[in-house]
Amino acid sequence: MPKIMDGRDAIVKVLCSTICTSDIHIKNGAVPRAVPGIVLGHEFTGMVTEVGKDIKDLKPGDRVAVNCETFCGDCWFCRRGYVNNCIHGGWELGCRIDGCQTEYVRVPFADTGLTKIPEKVSYEDALFTGDILSSAYWGAKLAEIRPGDTVAVIGAGPVGLCAAECSRLLGAEKVIIIERDGFRRQIAIEHELADLALDPAENDPEICIKELTDGRGADSVIEAAGGSDTFQTAWKIARPNGIVVIVAMYERDQILPLPSMYGKNLIFKTGGVDGCYCQELLRYIEEGKLKTDFLITHRGSLENIMEGYRVFENKEDHCIKWVIE
Repeated sequence: MPKIMDGRDAIVKVLCSTICTSDIHIKNGAVPRAVPGIVLGHEFTGMVTEVGKDIKDLKPGDRVAVNCETFCGDCWFCRRGYVNNCIHGGWELGCRIDGCQTEYVRVPFADTGLTKIPEKVSYEDALFTGDILSSAYWGAKLAEIRPGDTVAVIGAGPVGLCAAECSRLLGAEKVIIIERDGFRRQIAIEHELADLALDPAENDPEICIKELTDGRGADSVIEAAGGSDTFQTAWKIARPNGIVVIVAMYERDQILPLPSMYGKNLIFKTGGVDGCYCQELLRYIEEGKLKTDFLITHRGSLENIMEGYRVFENKEDHCIKWVIE
């Protein structure tokens, strides 16, 4: 049972959580800063059971969505909204301190990292607020979408699907998803997250997107796949003077072929998510403007979490997200 260690801590009883691709990266040794033997997990909702002496706006019994990032809210970076670069925090839960794939969690800087869930929003509806949905919304905001824009999203994984949805919310007229998996393309179309879902094995994305945009290319591209060749696809399908947002986490270095892209005058934006929009996202969920239920394909108990890891990592049975109840 975790204990309060600082005045800004809170103890949260985990009521709904899930497995993230970042957990797989840690398991596979691709995150050097992760502490060996740490309890994994950073995507969860729950109920506050105890708060530190400096916490004023939270109390035991509050239903909360938990931000995947720990941030103080007061350092130079936090004051400018760059919470991923907080000098006192960063990605801590499930990486450097014990995470949520357990029953109770100590959340540092709880006054910035916990967001109260509106009464009409369920724990499950709010589950992806602090990571998947935050990453997607952050990526869509970086894309500087204007009304009438065409946005291409590479990858229809959890972040890519939500990025398509957020792009529409922020004013995109046409959203195109590029994804090899037929089931995920089907999800994107059935839930009206995208206008078109392309299989890059059958249709050259560069040719198709130019045909759809009078030869220009996409106004913005959100790269959410992190594949061996998806970075190259991203800059090729962007129009000159377009914006390419890298939301994906790569396991290998990518090449920036400056001579080949000379003259396209592209703007690249990349980095870790600044997850400081949780309250805003929960309001959109409450108003019905955003939803995330399409992500949940599997459920299981904490006792069976290793089955969840196997199914999620190998994308068995079309798994998109495995929810731990």
